[in-house]
Amino acid sequence: MKIQDLECGDLLLSRDSSDMSQAIQESTGKYSHIAIYLESQVYHATKENGVIRQKLSDFLTDYGDAVFVYRYPRIDCQQTLANAKKHLGKPYNVSFRPGTESFYCSQYIAAILPIFGTIPMRFGDSSQEISPFWKSYYAKLGVPVPVGQPGSNPSQLAKSPHLRFLGRLDTAPVDRC
Repeated sequence: MKIQDLECGDLLLSRDSSDMSQAIQESTGKYSHIAIYLESQVYHATKENGVIRQKLSDFLTDYGDAVFVYRYPRIDCQQTLANAKKHLGKPYNVSFRPGTESFYCSQYIAAILPIFGTIPMRFGDSSQEISPFWKSYYAKLGVPVPVGQPGSNPSQLAKSPHLRFLGRLDTAPVDRC
């Protein structure tokens, strides 16, 4: 899919090779991050900056190695944009726990686009309930791992029957000859 074919409300899902991304993918599926394209900008929750709005080019610098596009054909872009803006500046939900005034990426998308449900959260892989990465991560936070708590993840959101998969985003420059 070409960048110029992005539409208001398209969901951008990605994965990368960071330790956190790999742990998310091992526990939940092939994606580790989700964002939404609104007003030619990208809205998402990041660990570094909380809930932000940024230029697509900046988003692609950070996540562009593997970005996949999903579309919700019945989206109300104005309402979704209003929902997205009211959470700008809120902090990142580092504990992934429900019911906070902070957001992790899929929690933010589910809050602004209420077509998604929650599922019991997983922090393990096929051989263990909690992986060593998550044990260490939560030990540093000083809180229990929220296994089974209601939550969401990018791969779960991508499986929604409300969405259409459009393909991998081609981030190559547009030839303007």
